[in-house]
Amino acid sequence: MRTVIQSAIDILSLGSLYALLALGVALVFGIMRFINFAHGELLMVGGYSLFLARELPFVFMILVCIATVVLTALLFERVAFRPIRGANPATQLVTSFALSFLLQNLAMLTLGPRAKSVGLPTVLTEQFTVGGLRIAKLDILTVVLGVVLMASLGFFLKRSTLGVQMRASAENFEMARLVGVKANTVIASAFAISGLLAASAAIILVAKTGTITPGLGLKPVVIAFVATIMGGLGSLSGAALGGFVLSFLSVTLQTLLPLDLRPFRDAFVFGSVVLIFLLRPQGLIVVRSIKERV
Repeated sequence: MRTVIQSAIDILSLGSLYALLALGVALVFGIMRFINFAHGELLMVGGYSLFLARELPFVFMILVCIATVVLTALLFERVAFRPIRGANPATQLVTSFALSFLLQNLAMLTLGPRAKSVGLPTVLTEQFTVGGLRIAKLDILTVVLGVVLMASLGFFLKRSTLGVQMRASAENFEMARLVGVKANTVIASAFAISGLLAASAAIILVAKTGTITPGLGLKPVVIAFVATIMGGLGSLSGAALGGFVLSFLSVTLQTLLPLDLRPFRDAFVFGSVVLIFLLRPQGLIVVRSIKERV
């Protein structure tokens, strides 16, 4: 029973992180209809901003990280993606890859290829015991942060004027523009929110690993991409669900696999993902606008 409860805590913590990653990708896809593979570099920017602000009090480090990542996301939209907004999806995809490699190499040239360490408050790495279970405070913080951000995003999209405009644009972008929705405002807002989600995920990642490298965002963006596709393209709730499904597979396989097979856990995880795609190729949740396109 302790193993089951411990695994449930790990699933919730890792799933919250994966959900934040997937939501940042899915939000931009919902409006622009392309996967931004440079989203991983927002995590890298967030990590290095924490490193450069390491002499500041922790609260100010967080604020610097959030501000830097959100501004970088807005810069992505204005400089790289707005000029090619009318181009075909392949052009947009190649642009996101080019932007990703550009920033990785720029980070290596300016900050070096070696990992940088960040001294975060020890409270984030402490554990406490409840009924024989050892629970990391960072896991609790990750779950709470994930729930707060996902609930806030849902409230924003349903209750605010800008959120309703973003939902309308995701449903039918051209029709939304015809009724007065400003495309630049909606798209920039989507990038800004994805930047906020990326900054939150970067803080959690750095707190978990303690180091930053130019390739920090490579694996997370792959996870976000898989979770978004598996959850159902265009569905924010599906993206979050996909993140939790990946977390469930990862933690469960880590627990159940024999010791000699655990190094190959990711192979089993993505093999399970392939099986899910075979059984439900349209994703776990199908959005009406996507269904109509198909």
